[in-house]
Amino acid sequence: MSKSAKTYTLLGLVLLIWGIIGFKVIKALSHEPDIPRMQVTKPKLAQIATTKDSFSINADYRDPFLGTLPSTKKKVAQRTIKKEPVQKRNIMYSGLVTESSTGNTLFFISIDGQQHMMAFKEEINGVTLVYGNDKQIKVRYGGQSETISLQ
Repeated sequence: MSKSAKTYTLLGLVLLIWGIIGFKVIKALSHEPDIPRMQVTKPKLAQIATTKDSFSINADYRDPFLGTLPSTKKKVAQRTIKKEPVQKRNIMYSGLVTESSTGNTLFFISIDGQQHMMAFKEEINGVTLVYGNDKQIKVRYGGQSETISLQ
């Protein structure tokens, strides 16, 4: 095929493509009157009540890796116990004394205005000394912990 024949063939193809595109644009922009359509109402069908089918998997077969049967653990309902808020106690930390011979440490603690000497894990008036050093102590009473600094 010669060079000019190829040119004319490609020119015709380009004109054809642009003509199709132009025709579609003009057709989309032109407004034709809409034909009124009749609205057809569909009769309502009675709805059938369906119930969901439920199932459960019973996996009581032998474990292929361990070779044991699964244990049947019963779920125990956990009760939630509402604790009454514990009133804050007036506790003050005054200082400490360490015995040089035995290494025991005694802490001077005032509980509700009465001064006591306490050692670790000792309980007085419902107050237990959990931890202590020369700057602060940690006490537990009524199920809650409290850290008290040196006065």
